[in-house]
Amino acid sequence: MTNASLSALEQKQDFIRRHIGPGADEQQAMLQQLGAESVDELIHQTVPNDIRLPAPLQIGEPKTEVEALNYLKTMASQNQIFRSHIGMGYTNTHTPNVILRNVLENPGWYTAYTPYQPEIAQGRLEMLLNFQQMTMDLTGLDLASASLLDESTAAAEAMALAKRVSKNKKCNTFFIADDVHPQTIDVVKTRAEAFGFDIEVGPWQQAGEHNVFGALLQYPGTTGAVHDLTEVIAAIQAQKGIVAVAADILALMLLKSPGELGADVVLGSAQRFGVPMGYGGPHAAFFATRDAYKRSLPGRIIGVSKDASGNVALRMAMQTREQHIRREKANSNICTAQVLLANMAAFYAIYHGPEGLKTIANRVHRLTSILALGLTQGGLKLANNTWFDTLLVAVDDKDAVVEAATAKKINLRLDVSGHVGITFDETTTAADVAQLFDILLGQGHDKSVQVLDSQVIDGAPAIPAALQRQDEVLTLPVFNRYHSETEMLRYIKRLENKDLALNHSMISLGSCTMKLNATAEMIPVTWPEFGQLHPFCPREQAKGYDAMMAELSDWLINITGYDALLMQPNSGAQGEYAGLLAIRKYHESRGDGHRNICLIPQSAHGTNPASAQMASMKVVVVACDADGNIDLADLREKAESMAEQLSCLMVTYPSTHGVYEETIREVCDIVHANGGQVYLDGANMNAQVGLTSPGFIGADVSHLNLHKTFCIPHGGGGPGMGPIGVKQHLAPFVAGHAVIKMDGEHKDNGAVSAAPYGSASILPISWAYIAMMGSTGLKQATEIAILNANYLADRLKDHFPVLYTGRNGRVAHECILDIRPLKEASGITEMDIAKRLMDYGFHAPTMSFPVAGTLMVEPTESEAKPELDRFADAMIAIRNEIHKVEAGDWSLEDNPLVHAPHTQQNVMGEWTHSYSRETAVFPLPEVANNKFWPTVNRIDDVHGDRNLVCSCAPISDYM
Repeated sequence: MTNASLSALEQKQDFIRRHIGPGADEQQAMLQQLGAESVDELIHQTVPNDIRLPAPLQIGEPKTEVEALNYLKTMASQNQIFRSHIGMGYTNTHTPNVILRNVLENPGWYTAYTPYQPEIAQGRLEMLLNFQQMTMDLTGLDLASASLLDESTAAAEAMALAKRVSKNKKCNTFFIADDVHPQTIDVVKTRAEAFGFDIEVGPWQQAGEHNVFGALLQYPGTTGAVHDLTEVIAAIQAQKGIVAVAADILALMLLKSPGELGADVVLGSAQRFGVPMGYGGPHAAFFATRDAYKRSLPGRIIGVSKDASGNVALRMAMQTREQHIRREKANSNICTAQVLLANMAAFYAIYHGPEGLKTIANRVHRLTSILALGLTQGGLKLANNTWFDTLLVAVDDKDAVVEAATAKKINLRLDVSGHVGITFDETTTAADVAQLFDILLGQGHDKSVQVLDSQVIDGAPAIPAALQRQDEVLTLPVFNRYHSETEMLRYIKRLENKDLALNHSMISLGSCTMKLNATAEMIPVTWPEFGQLHPFCPREQAKGYDAMMAELSDWLINITGYDALLMQPNSGAQGEYAGLLAIRKYHESRGDGHRNICLIPQSAHGTNPASAQMASMKVVVVACDADGNIDLADLREKAESMAEQLSCLMVTYPSTHGVYEETIREVCDIVHANGGQVYLDGANMNAQVGLTSPGFIGADVSHLNLHKTFCIPHGGGGPGMGPIGVKQHLAPFVAGHAVIKMDGEHKDNGAVSAAPYGSASILPISWAYIAMMGSTGLKQATEIAILNANYLADRLKDHFPVLYTGRNGRVAHECILDIRPLKEASGITEMDIAKRLMDYGFHAPTMSFPVAGTLMVEPTESEAKPELDRFADAMIAIRNEIHKVEAGDWSLEDNPLVHAPHTQQNVMGEWTHSYSRETAVFPLPEVANNKFWPTVNRIDDVHGDRNLVCSCAPISDYM
């Protein structure tokens, strides 16, 4: 091999070297501690031979960062960016550059984890509280969640809430107005079918004539009309029905709030508040309801509490509603919200303020009215005489209109017979209006935008006087201060400094795989070729997306061992739901629709039983043995005794306990022998890639957490993607889409997400990761994830018992530290350790999951040995602090663990503790070199739930 070719090979592998933390020398040092000669020997000791892949992955050679980005740019350039007037809940928007650069493109915001440790997430929590306040102000309701996945799934959640709280208990029918966005009708119908609800679709005026437990209305309607819903809402409620209204967030700056019209629930998409369309997502949905229904509200709620010093502190409220606690009894499967996008939307509202937002809304509305006036003067008829930003125009020769629009690179809405739809947004200009006059009225017309502008002033209002907003919104100081870029920049930075993210230290969360989100992977997300496409644009305009997604699908099919892939689910939890629906439809196609039992090991993720409940399956728990493995005898007995009703088994591999169970093939065989399907949860795919695969093991369907194994960042609690891989026999039964007909046999199946390809704009991240790793890099990543986990387990085992191990005493890619013996001996809890780690500059491992009283640690392959050692040193130092409590050197009531975390305010104030200030905040010498200061002390969860406050009042009001 020549020097030149050697250099080229090394360059090809340069990204692999940068993604994988430990270098060759560090790997050897860790192997030496573990008593293994090589990585191959360690893998042989860890992974069962009978599930090892017989051949390497077929991904190809790795690309360099430059090669990958250039190739992806070539694909992106195949996308055609047309001026979009399609609407249907998606519009162009201007992302303020200060938000684009300092939030969307900033790892301090996008690499943070879900704020389950609120003391080191106060910045994000403040923004989510702002998002909730914005939602409550605009909707006119009492309580809002901190975001849901998209408008359509939020509508489905509204239907589920209506069923839970409606006093029309014997009724099983839900009404949907026929002017609701078609993709929303599709998603709600899919959810209703799984729940066994009846759906009635009809004119909104007729909603009150039906006996229903709930109804969904759109405001304004999908084709633009603005209706007074007051009377129909009252009529539905008079029959004990619950009314949900899907609303346009910008229109609510000018329209009377749905809450004032009487709505019980208001939902919608916050996309047009500064978040690119991105061919469908990710976007944050908003959701608000009455205070009386707060216990049934889906999604996360940010609440105001106080910390141990009595200071105001924010946290996620009422977490016992979540599937992590309630499993199949949870309100919804909310494992992924859209935190990063909700933050962006709230920052957008803050940056523009109420006057700026009103100006944008008035301008959009005025341009729409100018277009309407010109078209009617030109002899065209409008389908509606009220509007905010959307017109439906009757045309004689629709094909000619479409041809003229296409020639000018303009997309119109085309799915209404004999009409074209036109929606305006904040990017629309007078020149766009003039172009539309040319297209619709023909060349040579006499319509002048300027002349029409003066005529609109005297025209009849397109928003009826009774529906014009009179109340002030967004009046709190936060929405009225940060309007200069200097102020906004500092506000963003001030909040960022309160949050611990991956740009500060490792986040060792078991099961959540907080690995590197490389900069080269993130750059394409904000390319306009990916960001500015409408999800319902003609397919020929999205050839770049099609090419990228086809290549990514082929790679993921090869990695998983499946035959087909569905990209639509926009979270891991949605992927579970979509996979179970495919299983359900498969059984129905064979005359086995009665099969409804889902077997789930007691160690499973809480999302598993919650998803099973959403698919109307009956959950039966399978026991685990003393070693944490599935109890085969219990599985066999239940599978055989329930064989007639058995639908499926949901299993995680490696197990949720962090080991490669030796019997996984037998588990699959038992289920198949009794007529069931095997759903293998893809949460732990980071321990499979290149070594084994779900399809090779014997599973039928899996979801893939692209925000875990395949490097899409967690975004502070969202975004995520959860595509599903399936064996061939399930392929005809995966989700389709009502607006964009999908390829394949499944085209007529109902949708599970609003957009056909889910959150498509973040798929380039996973594409880039796989392209730059190649076959060898992907396998190596899995191997080093296993090496890092075993190294940490070995370093910590003499200080904290490792609860479960597999063959040869090895763990998979994560390990569970058992805190229960220490708690019994000292009184120190896993919570104390988690909070004390903040003083050392670390986010805690996963706490009390899957076993109460434990910590689950997953270092990932991206952390180098010095960072692993820093974490291990912190954990060992904490163990020594516990020794001091056990020995009586520190009392249980006064020690640095029970008072953790410590803030700067603590250090500066009067000191009354038996340990020193230095011990509190600089427990190891190196902590001082990179100190992360928690901004609040330990938060009082009980106070926050008993005194639920989820809005932004002045701080003085909380005192």
